[in-house]
Amino acid sequence: MISSNKNLNQLATKLGKYLSDNNIRISAAESCTGGLFGKTITDIPGCSSWFDCSLVTYSNEAKMSFLGVKRATLTDHGAVSEEVVREMAEGVSHRSSTEIGVAVSGIAGPKGGTRLKPVGTVCFGFNYPETTKTFTKFFDGNREEIRTLSTEFLLVQLLVYLTTD
Repeated sequence: MISSNKNLNQLATKLGKYLSDNNIRISAAESCTGGLFGKTITDIPGCSSWFDCSLVTYSNEAKMSFLGVKRATLTDHGAVSEEVVREMAEGVSHRSSTEIGVAVSGIAGPKGGTRLKPVGTVCFGFNYPETTKTFTKFFDGNREEIRTLSTEFLLVQLLVYLTTD
């Protein structure tokens, strides 16, 4: 079942409150979500106090140029990999001078999947001072559902990561 815009808004509002209360700024590097994370964040009034930017780096060239992802990482692991989202998250955080950088890259379909990386494979990265976490999740659904579920998952995991001791 696809997440609702209301649920995305509620999650983004909670994230914004936490970031604002803790004087933390965030930036994002998006690929398969195509800016949906950034759109969801900028739907929240006052987000300019805690949100810097969301770069949609869909091509490998954009990932290298704007985020500093290494060509060797892309060649060795592919754009949809934990290694690449690690470099994306670190790159966007460094280039925007924010405390947190997040990244998402995946295969939203309907084509593009392989046996090892089927449609619905999405990799996520969080860069927080001196720590970068990455993980991979598989989603069922059409292109819109995969993009929305990926955005929801990113918001939920950020809240869990930031609020869990």
